Amino acid sequence: MKDMEQTEELSSLPEAIRASVLAAQDKKATDVVVLDLRPGTAFTDFFVICSGQHPRQVKAIAESIEDRLRRHGARPSVVEGAGRAEWILLDFFDFVVHVFTPEVRDFYALERLWGDAERLDVNSVEPA
Repeated sequence: MKDMEQTEELSSLPEAIRASVLAAQDKKATDVVVLDLRPGTAFTDFFVICSGQHPRQVKAIAESIEDRLRRHGARPSVVEGAGRAEWILLDFFDFVVHVFTPEVRDFYALERLWGDAERLDVNSVEPA
């Protein structure tokens, strides 16, 4: 039942968010979470947060997201962190994608920092 609820919640999100989640999952991202920041006073509407096990996988996840969104006509205004690939940030204005190694994700703890945001755990949603 929980999987069905998560699928319904994911389908209610904007297409670009869904595409980001599915692209991350295609590259075996772990701990994929969407934070809905709209009720607050954030500078963006959503965060998509996920992890790759090592910098090479982090880079592959970020590139997959960027490629898929480019096919939807979206390009990030800013890409940061691709050199070290421990935390890559893709800023699409309405949402920001954060791809971390597990250690860096634990250190910065964005989910805790933005703890008031509605959290949608999309790990068990099957990729398309």
